[in-house]
Amino acid sequence: MERGREQLSARIWRRVRVLLLLDGGQGVRATALAVGGYPREISRVGKRYLKAGLDHALREDPRPKPERKLDSAQEAAVVALVCSPPPEGRARWTVRLLAQEASRRGIVEPVGRETIRVVLARQDLKPWREKNVVRPANRSGVRRQDGGRAAPLRPTPPRK
Repeated sequence: MERGREQLSARIWRRVRVLLLLDGGQGVRATALAVGGYPREISRVGKRYLKAGLDHALREDPRPKPERKLDSAQEAAVVALVCSPPPEGRARWTVRLLAQEASRRGIVEPVGRETIRVVLARQDLKPWREKNVVRPANRSGVRRQDGGRAAPLRPTPPRK
């Protein structure tokens, strides 16, 4: 391809082909079969062309971003929950357990674990990895990436 030209995505090439087939007299169903699409999709591309022209038919409208499920105070409460000790009988928090506990405590409305996972990822927290969560002094052990024990946080007295 020559320099200075825009490289077109596969979606745009497919829409170009749709418009060429429709212009050549093909019907919506025949065009859908030819390009491997659905008649509704083909009809939508054709209508967009007729309504606003070629550029509008080839490009996509920006998609709206969904509203955030949790506000900053709720996210902070979830992060504080992650930093607290895990429930009795558990070694550490899981994402599913966090979602259930946050809902049970009334921090958030019932949400899926993916919502909680995204909040934790945004804060760079991984509760299933011990080194990424604040622990009390009696559980201060940290492991290296290779799984071995890291140096203790407190200096050890010299051996005699």
